[in-house]
Amino acid sequence: MHRIVQDNIEDLLAGTAAAAVAQHLRVCEACRNQVAAMREQAAMLRALRAPSEPEPRAGFYARVMERIEAQGPVSIWNLFAESAFGRRIAVASLALALLLGVYLISSERAADQPILAGEPAAQPMVVFGEDAPGRVINQMSDPQSSDDAVLVNLVTYQDQ
Repeated sequence: MHRIVQDNIEDLLAGTAAAAVAQHLRVCEACRNQVAAMREQAAMLRALRAPSEPEPRAGFYARVMERIEAQGPVSIWNLFAESAFGRRIAVASLALALLLGVYLISSERAADQPILAGEPAAQPMVVFGEDAPGRVINQMSDPQSSDDAVLVNLVTYQDQ
């Protein structure tokens, strides 16, 4: 097949070929035979196709669009909002967050409260220094001595 026919084969099979291509087909018998074979093949393919495509029933497209709109977007929030299991998980999570928040706030307040001088301390304090090596002071009996013990410890720490 010659170049002029190859470049315009689609137009030729559609029936809208240029005059130059028609002139070439009148002159060239090889190209004319090949185009005739292609036309026969196209006719056979058209015969294999269904005679007519069935038309959908009236309102088909409207029903499809209604179904699409009814489904709505799928997201993780729909899982929690629409199912009982999801609602239970959401409520349990909120309750856990509330309990943790109350615990953290209450533990911070307890840590911020100072120990008053009249309150008993948890353990006796051991004082190390030059004046009192290894002397044990009971903070519960003498609050003044506990202050002295802290100062002695600070001084000896700085000296080292």
